[in-house]
Amino acid sequence: MSNAAKAYARTAQISSSPRDIEAQTLLMAARKLVEVQQDWKGAADRRMHEALLFNRRLWTIFMSAVESNDNPQPLEVRQNILNIAVFVLHRTIELQSNPSPEKLQSLIDINSNIAAGLSGRA
Repeated sequence: MSNAAKAYARTAQISSSPRDIEAQTLLMAARKLVEVQQDWKGAADRRMHEALLFNRRLWTIFMSAVESNDNPQPLEVRQNILNIAVFVLHRTIELQSNPSPEKLQSLIDINSNIAAGLSGRA
């Protein structure tokens, strides 16, 4: 089981609803990215790769969920999530080949904003 899936499962034990689980896991991914951004070493390091891997795995889980035929969300919502996931994966590849702390911000913002929406704070 991947670290993202384990974190998702740990959060699931604490939270009461799937929306809460998703929000908390997105916030966890955002925190990891913020830590890398705030402690930027001038190049890619192990922490950055681990944070990006965690985030990528999380968004891969979301992609799988929205592509499932038994997903209850409307098609438009599922397509929007898929579009965001594709952006996240492309940005991750870009960061791995050409790292910069500024490029992390879009991933942090996406995770934080979606978490806020899931938590009803948007």
